[in-house]
Amino acid sequence: MHRLYDFLRRHPTGVDTFWALLLLGICLLAAAEEHGTSAVRRAVIVGTVVALSLVIALRRRAPIPMLFLAIASGLAQLAGNVQGTLADIAMLAIVYTVASGHVRWASRAALAAGLAAPVLFLIRWPLVGHGPGQTVIAFAFLTAPFVLAWVLGDSMRTRRAYWAQLEERAARLEKDREQQARMAVTAERARIARELHDVVAHNVSVMVVQADGAAYVLDASPEQAKQALETISGTGRQALAEMRRLLGVLRTEEGATEGGDYVPQPDVEQIGDLVEQVRGAGLPVQYEVEGAPRPLPSGVELTAYRIVQEALTNTRKHGGPEAGASVRLTYFDDGLGLLVEDDGRGAQHELYESGGADGMGHGLIGMRERVGMVGGTLDAGPRPGGGFRISVLLPVKPGGR
Repeated sequence: MHRLYDFLRRHPTGVDTFWALLLLGICLLAAAEEHGTSAVRRAVIVGTVVALSLVIALRRRAPIPMLFLAIASGLAQLAGNVQGTLADIAMLAIVYTVASGHVRWASRAALAAGLAAPVLFLIRWPLVGHGPGQTVIAFAFLTAPFVLAWVLGDSMRTRRAYWAQLEERAARLEKDREQQARMAVTAERARIARELHDVVAHNVSVMVVQADGAAYVLDASPEQAKQALETISGTGRQALAEMRRLLGVLRTEEGATEGGDYVPQPDVEQIGDLVEQVRGAGLPVQYEVEGAPRPLPSGVELTAYRIVQEALTNTRKHGGPEAGASVRLTYFDDGLGLLVEDDGRGAQHELYESGGADGMGHGLIGMRERVGMVGGTLDAGPRPGGGFRISVLLPVKPGGR
């Protein structure tokens, strides 16, 4: 039954043609059985029946021409003294069809024709021997089918427009969701790029410093060279672990993230280990913690760790051979403060002024983006008397200051 319904819905003109042929056969058989009919009247009956059957067959393919054909058939019946046939049901069908379409003037024309048809009928064939009240009742009885057909058609038009609007809205929402998903993917990849930059810049710089030191003391102090090589090995493993975690997020194959070797995100507690690693690389660093340590949002802790990591990396790269640094963490009631300073020669003025301090324009830009994502503030610039200072305030609640 469902297949039959789908077939009929896919072939509306075929269905209408079937009903038109059926109507045509019935009406022609009825006309053939009439006796005492003049040739002119019989010709009018046959012509109007054929025309109205054509209206039924093509009402959905060409509704407006079929409307005018139905009007012409009605006028021919008035002129030929054909009071009515079964084929006149096509007039109701075409009024419904035109009213359900999107051409408003045609819909109004169909309603006007439907209201005019009973008036012309009663004028052409008045009710003899009946009072005005019965004439009004007859007019209402003849008008009601046309009005009902028009109302049903107009309601169908409104319903179709409503469903079309819902489909358009659903398509627009789907498109917005896809766009938001693409934006989220872009933002996530940008975050991963910053993470990779921090990992590579920090760990590779430590490895370079240790490798230079090992080459310098290789002959004079083999033990120090061995210790430097061990530091290079540990730093490389740590870098590989973090890069494996970050690159795993970029995997798109099905099941690629299952069974991966990932490590937790760095937090504030690991800043001490980071400072020890930098000290082992040859950069003197003073580390202080003020206030009572407490758990913070993971985004704030990761931001704090990466800010310190990037700042110390910049000190090693731009501070000079005799530079020292200091890191101070301050726990406030409503946030976390970071102050990273060094006494080296610092980066060039153009670098920090344009937003970067890594030689590629990504250092301070990445810091500002990280701080901005958690609603914090960052102040970076040269210190009075030499060196560089980075001051950061990270609120506990997003959007706080």
